[in-house]
Amino acid sequence: MTYVLLAILAYLIGSIPSGLIVGKTFYNIDIREHGSGNLGGTNSFRVLGIKAGTVVTLADILKGTLAVLLPIIFSVDASVNALIIGVFAVIGHMYPVFARFKGGKAVATSGGMLLGLSPLLFGIILVSFFLVLYLSKYVSLASMVTGIVAVITSALLQNIGLIIVTTILTIFVIYRHRANIKRIINKTEPKIKWM
Repeated sequence: MTYVLLAILAYLIGSIPSGLIVGKTFYNIDIREHGSGNLGGTNSFRVLGIKAGTVVTLADILKGTLAVLLPIIFSVDASVNALIIGVFAVIGHMYPVFARFKGGKAVATSGGMLLGLSPLLFGIILVSFFLVLYLSKYVSLASMVTGIVAVITSALLQNIGLIIVTTILTIFVIYRHRANIKRIINKTEPKIKWM
């Protein structure tokens, strides 16, 4: 029963539509009607600007971190696996109940989840993300490559739980970027201009 309650709570936390809240509250803009129509950080940067995009991204990261810390916060049985609970927050971010089940692409929330589980792994993937972003100027490509780096790093750390979770998260991320992959191949994917 504890698993179910924490999983539901994690899903609800993940479902908080940061981009929608920031856009409507401070800019009177529904970002679902602009740019890619996505609720994540990338579209927030594109539609609302650097300041708002940063706030949305940090909020989405925090959702993942908070979710994996729920077992500690509520002092529940140690057998409750934070990895599994965290995945529900990522699902909530992708398919938020508070935003008609149309959310982000799981990148920031997945990263926040890994931050709560392994700060070392988070640091490595953060460097990986910005390195690929600097070289390619594609946020989508940086996100997908970073997922693969996370899986490889988890394997090097010999942590079975992290290997399983990073593999699942990477599959989520790549699946959510299907359209981006096609645009990269066709050379129509937008590049960032601030780096």
